[in-house]
Amino acid sequence: MNIFTARLTGKMLSTDAFEKTIYDMQERVKRWRQIEKSPELAEYIALKKIVESRDFQARKKELINRKYEDTDEGRKMTAFKRLVTSRSIRRYQRALEDPTFQNFLQFQKTEDFQKVKSLKECLKSSEIRTYNIIYHSSFYRNYTKVLHSAELKQLEVLEKEVKNEDFLTRHALWADAKRWQHSEEYKTEQRYNELANSDDIKFFYTQREERIDWAELFRPAFDDDMSSGKNWKPGYGYANKAAKDGHSRTTERQAYNNGHNTFFVDGRMDIETREETVEAVAWDVKKGFVEQVFDYTSDVMNTKDAFMQEQGLFMAKVRSQGAGRHFFGLSTGKQDNPMIALYFYNGKHQLGLVNGNKTRLAELTGILRSMYHVYSFRWTKNELIWYVNNLEILRLRNSLPKEAMFYLAQSWLPMNEKGGEGKLKVQWARVFRSVEDSALAQRNAAEAKTQEKKEDK
Repeated sequence: MNIFTARLTGKMLSTDAFEKTIYDMQERVKRWRQIEKSPELAEYIALKKIVESRDFQARKKELINRKYEDTDEGRKMTAFKRLVTSRSIRRYQRALEDPTFQNFLQFQKTEDFQKVKSLKECLKSSEIRTYNIIYHSSFYRNYTKVLHSAELKQLEVLEKEVKNEDFLTRHALWADAKRWQHSEEYKTEQRYNELANSDDIKFFYTQREERIDWAELFRPAFDDDMSSGKNWKPGYGYANKAAKDGHSRTTERQAYNNGHNTFFVDGRMDIETREETVEAVAWDVKKGFVEQVFDYTSDVMNTKDAFMQEQGLFMAKVRSQGAGRHFFGLSTGKQDNPMIALYFYNGKHQLGLVNGNKTRLAELTGILRSMYHVYSFRWTKNELIWYVNNLEILRLRNSLPKEAMFYLAQSWLPMNEKGGEGKLKVQWARVFRSVEDSALAQRNAAEAKTQEKKEDK
């Protein structure tokens, strides 16, 4: 893969641009997760369920479209007003309110009522004469007609009902031409729309649908800006604590210097290969450990005590300069297990799987060693994927590691190669844990701690 060409053609972002995308993504993830836990989102989800329900939509349609005259309250109030304003009912009500007529009704119940029918008696008494006039009047006839009418009975029933507080509340609702705007449902929908159109809620669902899959899948597990060496220890991080760690090999020209060639300056970690003569222990495949004089020193560093993880996303910003071989990747701490090379320089740039005769390395051309790139490795249940900046370089679906791994960084000089000084430079290293595999990672971590306790005993 020619990185220079990929950058020119726009297939690969520049390192600065890619880092910005990472930063922007992390900020989006941070904001997204804050919104995820916010009371506003919880309220929005609850209101969404209500507003989009069949019952709510049916109620809204009813409040907007139903006509007042088609409601039970409208019909009853119209009937009540028609009756109470009718001429016969009004005359009947006036009769009930007239003192003289009321006296007439009381007189009507007495034995003397027959006197009103006698002209002689009418001539004797002005009161009887008045009652006689009432008795023969249309006013009285209207009263008697209404008194036993169905209309009066209906009016009495309706009057009792329309004066009921519950009825008046319902009637006020249906009589209001702007009943929808004055309803509780309208307030609910307005609040729902307010939340739905808020920047946070729109951001939450837009990111979720389009680009937040990365954030949903990965969560930060390790982040080292190289401001100090707290996460790094010298050595290979051997799983076997009894094994001699941090040794060189007799086939190499450098002795590893127990972290003394590793410097944390200007926000980066530098592992320096320096020309200096030292005597140190080296591993010989036939003789075992032997004393050897080396004319160079360097370092091998690991993060075993800071993190160990199975599956996830691993990222580092790396470059190298000068002579020697430089490696930044992942190791289990077991010599017979595969290693993952995020960055490997041995005269040419490579990345991939280092696994004995099953090694799979992809070569990168067009890389200027003076330029940093972000090297990423994604490890899922089914495959391994390597990237340079945003550009996918290699994908493997076999030889998957089966144990948790940690970062390993080292520089060395093979005996059969020309010597010289060099540096491996790492500006930052990050690890993201796969959410779907977090339970597995926690289980593995617990098992590792249990095993350490057994070995310590």
